[in-house]
Amino acid sequence: MMQIENEFLNESFDFEKVAQQASGSVWYQCGGTVLLATVAVDEDKIVQEDFLPLTVQYIEKAYANAKFPSGFLKRESKPSDFETLTSRIIDRTLRPLFPEGYFHPTQISVVVLSYDAQADLQVCALNAASSALFVSSLPLQYPVCAVRIGRDENGFVVNPSIKALEKGGLDLYVSGYEQDLLMMEMRSLAQNGRMQELSEEELCEAIEVAKNAINRISQDYKKYFTPLKKRAFVPQEACKPNTCEIELYIQKYFFKELKEAILQMAKSERMIALQKLCNTIQKAQSFGWESCLIFEALKNCKRSMLREMILQEGRRADFRGVKDVRPISIETNILPHAHGSCLFKRGQTQALAVTTIGGENDAQSYELLGEKTSSKERLMVHYNFPGFSVGESSMIGAPGRRELGHGNLAKRALESSVADKRVIRLVSEILESNGSSSMATVCAGSLALKASGVQTYKLIAGVAMGLIKEGETYAILTDIMGLEDHEGDMDFKIAGSFDGITAMQMDIKLGGISPQILRETIFQAKQARHYILNLMLQAQEEIVINEAIVPIVMTFKIDPDRVVEVIGQGGRVIKEIIEKFDVSIDLDRISGEVRVSGIGANKLQECKEYILNLLQKNKGSSIDLRSYDVGEEFIGVIKKLVDFGAFIELPRGGDGLLHISKIKSKIANFKEGEPIEVRVLAVEKNKIELDLK
Repeated sequence: MMQIENEFLNESFDFEKVAQQASGSVWYQCGGTVLLATVAVDEDKIVQEDFLPLTVQYIEKAYANAKFPSGFLKRESKPSDFETLTSRIIDRTLRPLFPEGYFHPTQISVVVLSYDAQADLQVCALNAASSALFVSSLPLQYPVCAVRIGRDENGFVVNPSIKALEKGGLDLYVSGYEQDLLMMEMRSLAQNGRMQELSEEELCEAIEVAKNAINRISQDYKKYFTPLKKRAFVPQEACKPNTCEIELYIQKYFFKELKEAILQMAKSERMIALQKLCNTIQKAQSFGWESCLIFEALKNCKRSMLREMILQEGRRADFRGVKDVRPISIETNILPHAHGSCLFKRGQTQALAVTTIGGENDAQSYELLGEKTSSKERLMVHYNFPGFSVGESSMIGAPGRRELGHGNLAKRALESSVADKRVIRLVSEILESNGSSSMATVCAGSLALKASGVQTYKLIAGVAMGLIKEGETYAILTDIMGLEDHEGDMDFKIAGSFDGITAMQMDIKLGGISPQILRETIFQAKQARHYILNLMLQAQEEIVINEAIVPIVMTFKIDPDRVVEVIGQGGRVIKEIIEKFDVSIDLDRISGEVRVSGIGANKLQECKEYILNLLQKNKGSSIDLRSYDVGEEFIGVIKKLVDFGAFIELPRGGDGLLHISKIKSKIANFKEGEPIEVRVLAVEKNKIELDLK
């Protein structure tokens, strides 16, 4: 067992305890949290497709926190959203570490075996996976690590507790190695009824704090883990064809035609143009080149041409400058029977965002490993990406990892701006995609919320930034399209209001990014975000809320002790009110808050007056149980026997509870309607606890 202590975490790593037949494994512990990370590699097999065959699974076992799996089947099955998103975080960090030309199927698994409800599972999972990967037989050069940055009254905090993170208003997750940052996710959290956006300068400072912490931790990892590395196997090289001769031929004779093919905006149109050019070249040449070789050469030439055009001419495939945003058009409430909708178009990317407002029963229930009870998700953001949006003929099915990730990013961007406490579902349908569909979802979603009458603090816009870098020469691209995302070196998504940043996500393909480029990207994105927000403000002025179908909410308070009177015996009274006025009613027994929601302000006002009049009529006959004193003894009547005891009718009106723990051995002799001698144990609010005399 290897113990690594630093000012940020107290971790232990055991690389020989379990799973020794895997290529690499670690028994990782942080406090009472234990994870098993394993790496399995098929060293005898390579895939021929041009992609890295890496699969990452993060799995939480219910027994890790002494729980049973929820649901009908009492075993772990479908991964939760948190498990899927954590798998994506690990994948996005570790994927750039693999050497070019690595095509062996590789599986990384991280299993949570014990959880103390204190450790940051996403930080621990990445650190465990990285260490297992580094000591494995794979030819990797360095271990990465992750930190989470929060904020308190004294400034930025590295790896704060869960409670401190929620109070600080900032959640920034960063992974990397030494000075190189590989992946980032950030969101701001609303506090005390107001947003807590981060300014561009503050975000740069927070990232610098994260980088310094990562530098120290990763150097410790390398120092202690290097002697434990297994002997690296030599990866097989895929039989990649040599297309240099064909590429020279294309550049000499078909340069103009290739450039015209690149200028095709949509992915489907571009692929058709490249295939036609491939057929033309095959007919024109006399060297006997196969069409698959010619097409591969065309793809290589396309990448080189695009990057040279941007770096040398400052011109992009759609003739924009590097800082230009594509044309934007916005339409709101185009769906007559939806509560709110917005069609946001940016270039060839279209997002249709639709808002639905519901009641308490519509909230999504979910469970976290560190919690013993389920929680309610009141703001749901769902992102759908059908194949037709990019011209592909594929079935529309259940959302995959990418769709869950994009929906989660949009939610992180928007959630701090939502002041409304109702249950809200926001769905983004991507109708056409040519880059930045998740950021189009943010823009469309913010306006769709406004279009449904949902109370929000501010409008939120998002933009995707890219990078083309060759040596010391680089270009930062605003509002990247699909081609630039595919052939570029960075995908940097950032969202926020006029006053600052609410969410950010960065993935880098270079193996690291310099602070100067990162800073330039953040401030260049600010210009684009403000430009888009100004267009959204104009669209907001034209919103016409469909009051005929949009539910509204009315809130008022009553005496908490009298909430039971609104509910009635067995819920009879509240059911009658709901049916009478066709509304939804939510009651808070602690504060006495009554939330009435429905369609039509007059109907809600009538419902409110009905409830208040009902309480006024009952006021004279209401029973004040606080008139009973602790220790008072009297003869009551057994009113009702239940599993947890007996309700006793009291002499001055009202009922008290004689708990089963007080009468367990005698309850078999109890009969409803019989007298019984009791004593008052406790009087709390409008409840009385009794004991036998």
